[in-house]
Amino acid sequence: MQEIPSPEGPRMLILRCSLSKRDSIFVEDLGRASEKRIIDHSSGRWLLEQALLNWGINDLSQIEVRRDDNRAPYLSWIPGCWRNEPLPSISIAHCESAAVVALIESSYWVGIDAELANRGMAENAFDMMAKDEELIFLRDNPHLAIEMWTSKEAIQKAHHLGMNLNPRDIIIESPGMDLHRFIDGDLQVALAWRKAGMMTRSAEDDLLDATRVVIESGQDFTVGC
Repeated sequence: MQEIPSPEGPRMLILRCSLSKRDSIFVEDLGRASEKRIIDHSSGRWLLEQALLNWGINDLSQIEVRRDDNRAPYLSWIPGCWRNEPLPSISIAHCESAAVVALIESSYWVGIDAELANRGMAENAFDMMAKDEELIFLRDNPHLAIEMWTSKEAIQKAHHLGMNLNPRDIIIESPGMDLHRFIDGDLQVALAWRKAGMMTRSAEDDLLDATRVVIESGQDFTVGC
């Protein structure tokens, strides 16, 4: 496991590790998934566990990884433990040789993506991620394809939209989005972050709101015998 230096900005933590089948409390049952998928998933979830411990969260038994309506992963307190301390936002990625995880303070959303820096990309795939002047630029500069692809993947994740946000429509230098691109050893890495949007509500949130409404209604809560 290796820590990657974080860029200036909100509190962040970036870790990478090699791919191997690992145990973690966050590993999900993937059913009949391929061995490669299982290794990718377990490596990322193990690395997430290490990142949270490094962040200073020592008891992970009350935390789970959930997914929102767009399948974006986020951390939540397990229902019934009645805790509401803010948890960091997360992003996980993996490529042929490594898994990477990014944490950021709770008021932001983060997205990370990584690919082998020397990986090529077929030119007939360029129009899947770029259009108009950007596509012309990419065809003139094919060596920048992996950098552009990881950047757009990171931005998709930072919006919590994944492929629901068409990569061809992403403007890399867009307002409200910070983007940091760099080489780490054999990896081309892109890290994007923005102010957090609306978070998914928990059952405890709904119950507390309903309780507050009843209390503020002025009803008499005297208990009779």
